[in-house]
Amino acid sequence: MAKVRRFMDLKKIKKTSKELELEVIGESETMLNPITQVLIQNEDVEYATYTTDDPISKKRRLYIRVKKGKPEEILKKAVKYLEDEVKSFGKNFEGKTKIKSKK
Repeated sequence: MAKVRRFMDLKKIKKTSKELELEVIGESETMLNPITQVLIQNEDVEYATYTTDDPISKKRRLYIRVKKGKPEEILKKAVKYLEDEVKSFGKNFEGKTKIKSKK
């Protein structure tokens, strides 16, 4: 399967000690929904969402407000968690779909 390279750009819109707002260009809900779901499960996150002005637009905004900790670090941990989950799924899938040879 060929790798698909996609363009994605992040622009910091707002940053305080408890809030982070990023403009995400070139991604859709496919990427932002899982990130948001992991964020809102974190007890240190007060609020996390993503929005768009137009569903056809390639621009989204990701907003995070935390109770404690740094929003950038919490976002990095959420992304790392998802990366590990995808790798685990891939390994599990490969193991389950290998054809066993008959001896």
